[in-house]
Amino acid sequence: MGTLRTSPPPPRAVELRRWMLCHPQDLRALRASLHEALTGNDLLDGARLDEVPELVVLVATELATNALRHGLPPTIVTLSASEGCFYLDVADCDLSTVPELVDFQPTGSGGRGLQLALALSLDVGWYATDTTKHIWASFDR
Repeated sequence: MGTLRTSPPPPRAVELRRWMLCHPQDLRALRASLHEALTGNDLLDGARLDEVPELVVLVATELATNALRHGLPPTIVTLSASEGCFYLDVADCDLSTVPELVDFQPTGSGGRGLQLALALSLDVGWYATDTTKHIWASFDR
């Protein structure tokens, strides 16, 4: 097991949208709303996403699921953008733990959210404020 590097996201990003999640049931609405924020279009049931929105939605779902499962509510998901990148930030209120990278887990046991974020995004890091712990990922715009 390892820890994720500590680093705030680049400061030049402009916030596009923010979501507050309290229950796993909120993830479906997050996915649809995040897709609309990225593309300007509604996400229809069964529709295929373009590559970047698909990656952002997948990583957002994984990180938000981790925050809902292992953190303290509420889970706050923020989408920001700079000229060349989208930034996804997922925060929870559990300051007593640090994000850990799991080397191996049996199939179906979970624990792969950070590994997916590392594999699918340009960069991933985490930081804490006085009240929240944040995990962020960046994506090519």
